[in-house]
Amino acid sequence: MPRMSAEERRESVVRAAVHEFARGGYYGTSTEAIAKRVGVSQPYLFRLFPNKLAIFLAAAERCLRETREVMAAAGEGLHGEEATQSMANAYTRLIAEDPDKLQMQLQMYVSVAAAEAAGDHELGELVRKGWMELWDTVRVPFGGDAKETTTFMAYGMLINTLAAMGFPPEHRVWEGLYPAARAKGRLES
Repeated sequence: MPRMSAEERRESVVRAAVHEFARGGYYGTSTEAIAKRVGVSQPYLFRLFPNKLAIFLAAAERCLRETREVMAAAGEGLHGEEATQSMANAYTRLIAEDPDKLQMQLQMYVSVAAAEAAGDHELGELVRKGWMELWDTVRVPFGGDAKETTTFMAYGMLINTLAAMGFPPEHRVWEGLYPAARAKGRLES
C-alpha cells in the first residue's frame, strides 16, 4: 500500500474531524479521537495542523463550502419557485445522506457562541464569512431579493432544527415545508 502524502493525510484529518466534531462539538472532541480515526499519532496530527482550533476551522470551512457547492449546483440557471424547490430538495438530500453536515453546522453555531463569549473571534469570523458566502449563493437564483433569500434560509434553519430533533418524515411537523419535504420527509428527495 503506497504511503499517503502530507496533503492526503491532511484531507483525511479534515474528513475525520468533521465526523468527530459533528458528534462531540469543539469542546467535547479530543484530538486523540481524530488522530485515532485517521490512524495517526497525535504528534503527527500536530505536524499537519498547529492546534485543535486549526483542525476545527478546516472542518467548519469544509462543511460550509460543500453546503454552498450543493446549493450553487441546485440553483444554477433556475429562478424563483423552481430554484426554491431545487435547492430545498438538494439541501434535504444533503443532510439526509450525510448527517454529519447537519450536525457539524449545529456544532459550529454553538462553538462560535462559546468562543465569542470567551473573547475569541476567529471561529466566528470564519463561520460568518462562510454563512455570507452561502447567503450570496442562495440569493443569486432569487434575483438578489433579500426577502426571498431570508425566507429560504429561515426554512433551511427550521429543517435543521426538525431534522436534528429527529422528527420522522411522516410527522405532521413537516407539512408546512416544501412539497418534497412534505411528501418524502428528510430521507430522500
